[in-house]
This record gives sequence, C-alpha cells and structure tokens, in this order.
Amino acid sequence: MDSERLLSPTREWPDLDLRRLEWAAGLSDETFVAIRSAGEQVDFRTGQVILEVDTAITHVYFLVTGRVQATYYDLLGKEVQSETLVRGLATGLIGLGGDQSRVHAEATEPTKTIRFTVSELFHLTRQHEDFQQAIFHLLVSSFKRYSLVNRFLPKPSIVGIVHQSEASRPLTGRLTRRLRGLDESPCIAGDDERWKPQGNVPFKFFRAEEVGQNILKGWALDRRLLIDVRADQTPAAMKLLLSYADIVLWCILPQDSQAAVNVLQGLEKDVPGWRDKIRIVWVLDNNTPIAPDVPELRKLATRDFKVTLDASQANANRLLQHGVERIVHHLRGVQIGLALGGGAARGMAHLGVLKALAHHGIYVDMLAGTSAGAMTGTLYSAGLDPDFIARSFKNDLRLSWFFRHIPAGGYWYLLYKYRFHQFDPMLRKYLGRAKLEQLPLPMSVVSVDLVEGNLVVREDDDATSGILASINLPPLSLPIIEQDRALVDGGLLNNVPANVLVTKGCNFVIASTVTAKLEKDFKGIRSKQDRSIRSPIGATLQVIMRQSMIQGHSMNSVGVQPADFVFAPDVKSFDMSEFTRVDEMAHIGETTTNENVAKLRTMLRRLDSKLFESSYADAT
Repeated sequence: MDSERLLSPTREWPDLDLRRLEWAAGLSDETFVAIRSAGEQVDFRTGQVILEVDTAITHVYFLVTGRVQATYYDLLGKEVQSETLVRGLATGLIGLGGDQSRVHAEATEPTKTIRFTVSELFHLTRQHEDFQQAIFHLLVSSFKRYSLVNRFLPKPSIVGIVHQSEASRPLTGRLTRRLRGLDESPCIAGDDERWKPQGNVPFKFFRAEEVGQNILKGWALDRRLLIDVRADQTPAAMKLLLSYADIVLWCILPQDSQAAVNVLQGLEKDVPGWRDKIRIVWVLDNNTPIAPDVPELRKLATRDFKVTLDASQANANRLLQHGVERIVHHLRGVQIGLALGGGAARGMAHLGVLKALAHHGIYVDMLAGTSAGAMTGTLYSAGLDPDFIARSFKNDLRLSWFFRHIPAGGYWYLLYKYRFHQFDPMLRKYLGRAKLEQLPLPMSVVSVDLVEGNLVVREDDDATSGILASINLPPLSLPIIEQDRALVDGGLLNNVPANVLVTKGCNFVIASTVTAKLEKDFKGIRSKQDRSIRSPIGATLQVIMRQSMIQGHSMNSVGVQPADFVFAPDVKSFDMSEFTRVDEMAHIGETTTNENVAKLRTMLRRLDSKLFESSYADAT
C-alpha cells in the first residue's frame, strides 16, 4: 500500500519505552534480546494507514507512543466497532490466521510502533513462554473490550502536567501524595528548580526539550512518571512532550484561559489528534467556583476537570475539593457514573443518595438525570450542598395559603408553576446563566423531542434550560419549542438514563431510582380512604400524575438495566406533589444508601482494590 513506502523501519530502538508497557513489564532479559533481534521500530506520521481492510495481515504492530484509530468491519463490509488504540496495545493481533484484514488502522498523531512479521511473532511465542503469556493476555483483553462492558480504560503511565501559571504548581504535589497513598510509586521530572522533596518521591530537574532523551533513559521503568513543566516552552519542546506523554493535564486559572488557547491552537494546527491527549484542569477558587465559558478550549481538549486548592464554603458541597480525586480516577482507569431517575417530588430522595455517597468517599465522575433527577443532579453538579438544596426546595415549593385550602392543591400548584413559568426564576437563583459544561461535575440531562420522537441528551448550553426541558411534564406544561424541537419530560422514553453514562465511557454505573416500587392504590380504592376530589379538573390532574408514575414504574427495569448497582429508596408513600416533604425523602435516600454502601464498595474493589479499599473522605 502507499503508506508502506512512507514507513521508516529501524532496528535501533530503546528498551526504555518498551519496558514501560504493561504487557512487557514481566519479560526476561533473554526475551528482550530476542525481541530486539526480531522486531523493528516503525514510525508513522499523522494520517498514515497502518492496516487496511481486505488486505493480508503480514505484520503485527505494538504501540509504544502515539495513538491509532482502529475501525473493525464484518464480512459484508459493515462497520461493527471503532476504538482508539494507545500505548501498550497492538493492532493486527485480531485477525491472525484469517485470509484478509477486517480492520482499518490509522495513526491519529505521530506514532512509534514495534513491528513483527507474523512468522517472527509465532517464533517468539514458541521460544519464549513469558512472551507467549504476554500475547495471550493482550488477546484476551482485546476480546473482552469487544464482547463485554469496557471495564479496562487506559491507565496512562507517563503524564504531562503543564502549568499556565505557577499558582497551579501545588496540584502536582497533591496528585503525588494521593498516588502514594494508593501504594503507587510515582516519580517526577520537572523544570521547577524550587521543587521541595516529598518523602521518597524521586525528582529530577530537566528542561522540556530533553523529554525522551538520555536524561530519562533507564529511570523508574516500573513507576508512573509525571512530567511537570511550565507552559512557556518552545513549540518544539511542547511537541516532544505531547509525543512522549500518554495524556497531558493542562492546568489553567480563569485569567489564563486565552493564553492557553493560543498555545493549544498552535499545537493543534500541527497534529489535530493531540486533542485526544489534552485534559484541561481548571484551578478555581471560592470567588470563582464556576469555570469560565471558553468554547475554544473545549474544541482543543477531550475533557476537563475542575479543582480548587481552597477549603469549601457554606452551602457548598466539596465537588471542587474532590476534583483531584477525579483526576486520580482518570489516571487509574476508573470512571463512575450516577444516573438519577425521574419521579416528580419523589426524586428528592436522590439528594440523600448524593450526600451519602460523598460521605462514604465514593465520588462519581459524571451524572445523568431525567426530570427530577435532572433538577437535583444539576444543582448538585453546580456545587450546592444536598442539605442546602433540600432546604431551598422546601421553601421555594411551599404551597401558598390559597393552594393549601383547595382540593388537590399540590397538583394545582404544580400546574400554576408550569403554566406561569415559575420554575425558571426559581432555578436561576442558584444557577444564574451557567452552562452545563461550566459546572464542577459533568452533567447530562435527558428530554424528549416530540417532533423527531427521540431522546435529547444535553451536556452543554444553559443549565437551567436543560432542566426545564427535562421536567416539562405534559400536559401540565406545554412543549418547549427550541431549535425546531418540541421538548418534554425525558421520562417519556428514558426515566433512568444509565445507558447515557455507558455511552460516555463510564466503566461503572450506579443508578438511583424512585420508581422501582409502586403503591397499589389510587384515590383510596384499595385503602378505602376518602380521597375523592369533587373537581373534575382536580381529578384529571391526579390521573395525569398517576399515569406518569405508572409509566416511570413500567420503564424502570429498562432504564436501570445497564447499571451495575442500583439504589431504590422506598418513597412510594409520598405523593408526587409533596415537595414540602423533601427533607423526609432525602433522609430515606440517605438511609438506603448507607444500608447498601458496603455491597457497592465490594463491587468497586473489583474495579480497583486500592482506590476503594477505604473511604478517601476518612483519609483526608
């Protein structure tokens, strides 16, 4: 193929990078000598094709640096799966023994590989048992990624930390201490001559243009390496860093955002694929708890984290303080999602679930919510304390004298709140004009478009508008017309959006549902209580809310099916309009979580035994 003529094979390649790969860590010196003799280093430029569909597989390529996009096709030529291959993975292994390749593999950034012919690979596996076992584990891992939920997210071993300002330097120390607390042995190479030793963490001063050269050769092969540098490096030095590192944490204070945009745009022009390596880390303070809206940065990075070095304030949860822990999750290949289901006032039980999880040191990395779950989840994602949210809802949704003295007053009150657009100003008191992507915790809200008849999952734009669409229960309210869409309550199609979190890459999903249990009574028919309402309209409102409740209950098993663990607070005794009892429902959610958190932690330990061995809240 044409790309073959662009390759630059060489037998001169260092042991350093290969020994850093997880599959090669346990190989003997004898095996490394054999690998050096049989394999050759082959470099690919961005956009070069490594393997093509319907061609014979003559070589297998093991990635040492860079990234490769691999797309798999069936015998009919239909695309069945696509994934990004990173350092430590291989392309060409799946398909060995077949007549033709079923994969298109293309470098998305400058990539170094070690290449073996098929016969050389088979010879090595026959002669060296440790290499045979390494290849076997790689194959098993590949098949698991295709046939099971992907529990095996990348665990970057070389992490670049770039500081747009010296004020973010302490973040590296916090990350290092936390990793050491997990029995890791990180080491640091940095350009800060004032670095103060931290215990027995090895530190080596170097200049950024020396990345990958002899200064790092042979050093800490079995440790996670943090490369800590300022952002004011030469373009050549920064390109070296991006080529060498698995990921780069780009630390930015709000006032430095434009400077970061300028640097990253220059790098992106050279290699657009480097966007996949960049993680923005917003370093915020109590005066600026919400990240600024910088659309240019979102185009230049795969995701972001929000952290603070300050203590938490009154009425705030500790999301920003726990930002470092979410970065640690990312480094250890863990991404926990929490799906919050709909259920009108009963959804206030989610507040207790959120509170209890944080108390036990189980910090979720992203949220998704439908209806009441969208409302509680978004306010929590904005940094508000669950107890404060409960008190606020109890006050904001307290029935006035008029509604307390008419039959079905709670339902009439909801109708009034919807039809007179009262939810918008109520929510903006807490959210202002903040967008979902600015919040400390990633949040997705689910609604339904009546025009297309499909789900709308919103993870950006105005946070309040996202909530309003997700809680927009017909016919209490009219559809919200927006961008040729007619948006209503997401519970119509997906009441517990666990699947949304799976599609976003979470390898462990928790669900909180308040519709798992349904009271078998309506208007006192079974309980023989006198709940009749003389007003036909009032009775109609009760029927509407009961229909919504039944719909949520019937779809509950569908929504929670992708979840790995489910909390189901029993709040069926509460009316769906009883927002003034939010504190009672939140308490039930908290109690339910406390009673089941040990089982949850047992499951999480299977994902990462050290990370969930004990409560991080206790450790800090």
